[in-house]
Amino acid sequence: MTAVLGLLRRQLTGVIALVVVVAFYFAVTLPQVSADTRNAMADNYAFAEHSVALPESDKQQSIRQVNQAYKHIDAWMSSVGAAVAMNDLDGDGLPNDLCVVDPRTDQVIITPVPDARGDRYEPFELTPAPLPVNDVMAPMGCVPADLNEDGRLDLLIYMWGRTPVIHLQTADHDDALSPSAFVATEAVPGNNAGPDGKYNGPQWNSNAATVADFDGDGHDDIFVGNYFPDSPVLDPSQDGGVEMNHSLSHAQNGGGKHILLGKGATAGANPTADFEAVPEDVLPEEARHGWTLAVSANDLDGDLLPELYIANDFGQDRLLYNRSQPGKVSFDNVETTRTPGTPKSKRIGEDSFKGMGVDFGDTNHDGLYDAFVSNLTVTWGIVESNFHYVNQAKDKADLRTQLRSGEAPFKDVSGGDGTAWSGWSWDNKLADFANRGELDIAVTNGFIRGSTNRWPQLQELAMANDALVANPFFWPNANAGDDIAGSETLHLFVKGEDGRYTDLAPELGLAVPIPTRGIATGDADGDGLLDLAVARQYGEPVYYHNEAPSPGGYLNLELTHEQKETVGTADIAGSPATGAQVTVTTADGKKYIQRVDGGSGHGGKRSTEVHIGLGDAEGPVNVCIEWRDRQGKTHMQELELSQGKHQFVLGATAEEK
Repeated sequence: MTAVLGLLRRQLTGVIALVVVVAFYFAVTLPQVSADTRNAMADNYAFAEHSVALPESDKQQSIRQVNQAYKHIDAWMSSVGAAVAMNDLDGDGLPNDLCVVDPRTDQVIITPVPDARGDRYEPFELTPAPLPVNDVMAPMGCVPADLNEDGRLDLLIYMWGRTPVIHLQTADHDDALSPSAFVATEAVPGNNAGPDGKYNGPQWNSNAATVADFDGDGHDDIFVGNYFPDSPVLDPSQDGGVEMNHSLSHAQNGGGKHILLGKGATAGANPTADFEAVPEDVLPEEARHGWTLAVSANDLDGDLLPELYIANDFGQDRLLYNRSQPGKVSFDNVETTRTPGTPKSKRIGEDSFKGMGVDFGDTNHDGLYDAFVSNLTVTWGIVESNFHYVNQAKDKADLRTQLRSGEAPFKDVSGGDGTAWSGWSWDNKLADFANRGELDIAVTNGFIRGSTNRWPQLQELAMANDALVANPFFWPNANAGDDIAGSETLHLFVKGEDGRYTDLAPELGLAVPIPTRGIATGDADGDGLLDLAVARQYGEPVYYHNEAPSPGGYLNLELTHEQKETVGTADIAGSPATGAQVTVTTADGKKYIQRVDGGSGHGGKRSTEVHIGLGDAEGPVNVCIEWRDRQGKTHMQELELSQGKHQFVLGATAEEK
């Protein structure tokens, strides 16, 4: 007996590992939902597909020109850049304007959603002129925000090969939007023009950006996350001076993370917005150099200071707890403590996966934010999983205590709830598309599309020694015509009565086999349903009008800052109260939470309205709004509101328009 017990003790680690593997296998291989059940669930949803109007362009490409060291993987280098944002740019009271980044032409395009009012203005390209540019840069994404606080939405464009550009909307322009309605200015101050007049400033390679009031002074700031380190990625005249990730699971040689604090602004015909870059050491050292593909800023613990979730490719994501004060930014890294049965890669701060998208939402109605992180999850290719991190704290006070002690109390439930696998996944958005009172999860998927399957070579790379992968020379070919996960489709996970999620995209006509990148959401026509726009990588962007046949109740709130004065004649949408939090409690005690989002995700940005589906709840609802005013002072106000759309101006109190 003693010998047997000794043997068991020596083999305990292996036994536990085997139990975990077996348990995980059964968790992710639960019985599939029947066709009848899928069809019944799909009956709650309907979307009508529409093409998005784009301006003409002489440039058409499917592969980018890249540094010669990357020439044999130029398709890989060309796999990102499609992006879309939805918001109210023309001040007509509806988020019915799109900012599209199209990698086929490397254009930033402003265009109306294709509806009955789609002739409000002609689609047009937004260019950085008169700022210096060169031929080795490309736009990657677009974040709408009021960056000079005049009540008109501006646009932050982040790029490869250049620091970001802010397009400020002027106070005096024609009623219809056009290129003349915007003035380009540098997000990062400095003289970036060389003797030839071309851009020669820092070569940021940015793939993520968001806007939030990080230091709590009442004014919006900017976060930019870079992927490659500063280097000539898109310069075909160069051969070298670039690198790849030094690991496939814990790379820390990526581009920098930058916080730009708002320092002042003016409105008028020549608006300005001044930002100051803070030292990189305001972020913990371990969070500074991951290969960032997505970011979300959101207040988790109720102090109205936004935490940061940074989703990194090739290794650890980072959740940063915000300890900032006005003018002084400070973040702490927090991690999930490992427990028996929890794999290391299922822990925040210790995962080794390929983080590519992130969004926050309360998926279990406990009044606390959960998180969904999309990863590379091809079941027969690279078998990782998405993360559905459910908040384990008792309440916000308990959460605050744990975060301050360095603990991130989140548990991944993606295996059990059916969301673990969706493909080579990118952006995701948590939103209620049928006002059922439950958040759906939309996920973009797919990598590069062609006719030659390159999965065998990619799997060889996955097994390579980390000492080799930092050198582009050792990467397998990925050129025009090669295919890696090129036929994967958009997913729409919908929660069933048993709490598990089912992808209903095939039943709803959303499963088109073209790689997708960004998802933007907003109630573009004011009918109480969230529409969505999808950016496709080297494909036409598409707009889906929501035509859910029997939606439930909803609350839609437009929350804007108090405007001290209005300058100019152009219509204003109002300056979004970025980071404002909304808690809705229905008569049966059920809680719903949402925030004014400053740009969560990878390549898609939702509108800044707060939309909450209420299911079969009837009558008025209790609403608690929490916000910071322009002086940085926090406020809370409880209201009883009828269901439907409301507009509030937030100053010392919340005043309905």
